[in-house]
Formats: sequence, C-alpha cells, structure tokens
Amino acid sequence: MSMRPIVRFGDPVLVTRTTPVTKFDQHTAALVRDLLDTVDAPGRAGLAATQIGVGLRVFSYNVEDRVGYVINPEIAELSEETQEDEEGCLSVPRLWYPTRRAERAVVTGVDLRNEPVTVEGTGLMARCLQHETDHLDGMLYLDRLDPDTRRRALRDVRRSDWFMPAEAPEPAGVQLPSAFGGTA
Repeated sequence: MSMRPIVRFGDPVLVTRTTPVTKFDQHTAALVRDLLDTVDAPGRAGLAATQIGVGLRVFSYNVEDRVGYVINPEIAELSEETQEDEEGCLSVPRLWYPTRRAERAVVTGVDLRNEPVTVEGTGLMARCLQHETDHLDGMLYLDRLDPDTRRRALRDVRRSDWFMPAEAPEPAGVQLPSAFGGTA
C-alpha cells in the first residue's frame, strides 16, 4: 500500500492498450490498493494503472465522495447529450483544455473477487469514467481535442518544465561526419 509516482506524457505505457486482468490474487489486490492510495491525494479524480506504469486494465476513482475501482472496465453506455469542460490529466500536469465528453457514462467490469460491477455517473463522474477507460485503451485526452487545440496543447507540453522527450538511439554502425564525433 503506497502512493506511486505518476508516469508522464511521452512514456510509451500511456499509449499502449492494456492487458485484461486474468489473475485475481494478492498482486492484483496490491495494485488496487496502490491505485486507491495514489488517487486519494487532493485534486485527483481518477487514476489508470498505466499512469503508474502498469499495463493492466484497472482504474481507481475518487469523485465527489465516491471512491472505488474497476477491473477490466468497458464503456457500456454513453449518453447522446454531451458536456464540454476543461479537462486535465495527472500524466499531463498543470495543462487543462476544453474536452467534449458524454454527459452520462456507464462502465462495467469486475471487482477483486471477479464479481460484476457497474459504475455510472453524470458530469465529473462521467468524465472520469471515460477519461480513465481511454487511458486503458492507450488514449490520452489530448487525442480528443479539436485539431487547433491539440496543436496548442502539444506545443504547451513541449514548453513545460516537466516534459522530458525520449531520446531516440543512434542507429548502430552509421558513419557520422567528424564534426559530430565520427562513427556511431
């Protein structure tokens, strides 16, 4: 049981579809506890396992005094009515952009006993359910922004003090000009 560090934009785990949980053992229980502990900090509404570097299909939520988790969540229902509000993400810190979501969402999944659970909500809870399920599908909320806002958001990410782009390795055996140090 511990608060885990948050993985930030640029880490490949955030854009990789998760694997469904098939073992409901002490390791899964520990992951759920860590997700619940980590989402418990002020200002946090939801947390997907990918955001703590785990590629399993689990998320936790803490919205308006509703705290819980869902294992193997799937969106079961979205209302046609939509909401547009500023949305942020722990993996894209301190950046908020208007994001359109369904006003009501229903997620189905299972609990630690592999028993069926259904979580539904409107407003912020609906936004959280959609946001966290997107994470587990390898999608960030930035992917849902209109094209102009997305360009601005990605520019803001690159300019942020927290962004550390992954370095691409030099191809082996490539001859670099001497000004760049010779052979790679």
